[in-house]
Amino acid sequence: ASGLCVTFRRAASLVLLSLACARVAADEGTETNHVLVQLHEGAEAEAPQVASEHGFQSVRKLPFGEGFFHFYPQQHSAQSRKKRSTRHRQRLEDDHRVKNVFQQEGFGRQKRGYRNLNNIDVNMSDPLFTKQWYLINTGQADGTPGLDLNVAEAWQLGYTGKGVTIAIMDDGIDYLHPDLASNYNAEASFDFSSNDPYPYPRYTDDWFNSHGTRCAGEVSAAANNNICGVGVAYGSKVAGIRMLDQPFMTDIIEASSISHMPQIIDIYSASWGPTDDGKTVDGPRELTLQAMADGVNKGRSGKGSIYVWASGDGGSYDDCNCDGYASSMWTISINSAINDGRTALYDESCSSTLASTFSNGRKRNPEAGVATTDLYGNCTLRHSGTSAAAPEAAGVFALALEANPNLTWRDMQHLTVLTSKRNQLHDEVHQWQRNGVGLEFNHLFGYGVLDAGGMVKLSKEWKTVPERFHCVAGSVQETHKVQSGEKLVLSINTDACQGKENFVRYLEHVQAVVTVNASRRGDLNINMSSPMGTKSILLSRRPRDDDAKVGFDKWPFMTTHTWGEDPRGTWVLEVGFQGESPQKGILREWTLMLHGTQSAPYIDQIVHDYQSKLAMSKKEELEEELDEAVERSLKSLLSKN
Repeated sequence: ASGLCVTFRRAASLVLLSLACARVAADEGTETNHVLVQLHEGAEAEAPQVASEHGFQSVRKLPFGEGFFHFYPQQHSAQSRKKRSTRHRQRLEDDHRVKNVFQQEGFGRQKRGYRNLNNIDVNMSDPLFTKQWYLINTGQADGTPGLDLNVAEAWQLGYTGKGVTIAIMDDGIDYLHPDLASNYNAEASFDFSSNDPYPYPRYTDDWFNSHGTRCAGEVSAAANNNICGVGVAYGSKVAGIRMLDQPFMTDIIEASSISHMPQIIDIYSASWGPTDDGKTVDGPRELTLQAMADGVNKGRSGKGSIYVWASGDGGSYDDCNCDGYASSMWTISINSAINDGRTALYDESCSSTLASTFSNGRKRNPEAGVATTDLYGNCTLRHSGTSAAAPEAAGVFALALEANPNLTWRDMQHLTVLTSKRNQLHDEVHQWQRNGVGLEFNHLFGYGVLDAGGMVKLSKEWKTVPERFHCVAGSVQETHKVQSGEKLVLSINTDACQGKENFVRYLEHVQAVVTVNASRRGDLNINMSSPMGTKSILLSRRPRDDDAKVGFDKWPFMTTHTWGEDPRGTWVLEVGFQGESPQKGILREWTLMLHGTQSAPYIDQIVHDYQSKLAMSKKEELEEELDEAVERSLKSLLSKN
């Protein structure tokens, strides 16, 4: 499929895409009978005929690329369960109407959080509403009062998500459920597993395919109907995208799901990803990368599709920077806390997590889980994992979009940083820290728990942030040895492309693209420090990862912890080993990539709360602008003398 990378590199300005195209998938998959076919210009109308002649059951035109179609195999024939012959593929390639044929590789994707866990006046008739502590926490299930999403304030301001559509990319949703039916958006829904417009979950005796229905209820369950509970954005519409219920995932199914109806769907919620086994390093393939890039650039009439991702359930054995979806700049990665402010036992730490919501994972109290809808018209108190956390965030973002439909995908990330709160979250391992501009963060919780009330209030008067630029700030390409007992310390001094068109002055995302091999990959530990002194843990120890061959090949580790900082100066990378046995390795590359704005993003924003993070950040920007103006004036005077 190397030719496919070339075909889709037309978005050259998207620095990460061309970089990651050939390198992002670490493990080889299984060949499937799903095929990506590109037809010659003028032959597109014949796609159904071509598919039929070559033994495929159905065909679907893809919304990205030129002349690309997904050819679906026969569903129930013996042939569909066999690997197609080389001769069969050659016949397809030799068809005069066919330009390119790409056999789809199958790979694993896992639902997150599928666990079988045995003072504000808001009145709702829904029977589980009082048990939805993550909406309004009064101390239910031994929780900490006040530790919640503060949705009541947003609701009282009149925001319920009206006019916003959230897609649940999962194993389907029970759109006949009486708590979901009135908010179901059939037009925006599709079943990519079966290639039809009815994303209803496949029946299993153990209700394994309840995952998507539970996520949908968290977002859009109707209010005051005496059924189950209430969605975070109970006035929003929910779309079902069934794409997680086949033996293997394929690039074409992921890409199709992520790019489905981008002018109707506002927010895509994903509670799945590569296997959280503590030894997998994996991420989106070529088509999916292109679909995500198109989404943030073209979705929602150019304002950008908003992708919300569960950060992962690997716990202390894993690191979500090894998950190319959760660590993508184009997604908002969400972790979880339990109802007393502690971390859930399955929470993964990483520097790419932007914020947190709530789930369960420690307490035995039967009402400490997430209350939501379940299959076949039922309700449950047992939804869990970061699977439950991501839809809650999607609901909060829907409230913000109703308050201001003009918010871009980057505006939503800025609002998340500025309005998320430490609240009463506490982490026994990673301490809360402040970055170089005073923003408080944590390696598990990101910038804190989402605050729906705070976000909608700030959204109402929000001014779109300035244009974003990308700077390759420097690269170390020499070979360096890494060994136990000592740290490899490398540095890059950068002016952040100052004086060039792509100068970056105020940081959003930073990527460290690293190629490193080790005798035991899981014992590697990588930290990076910014010129303003902020230390990001790019990779923590993963004790179950025994890899000694693949390592990390041009892997883009990402941090959000330097948000708002000035990137000019010296960046330091530290690489070492943690663990009992001596290890050795070789680092072959470290490339530093900066993403952010040239203009101060908050200087024109309206401040009402002078104790807020926005007020602090704006004050910092004004002082910096004044200092730089004084410096320019002095230089001008000195040059004249």
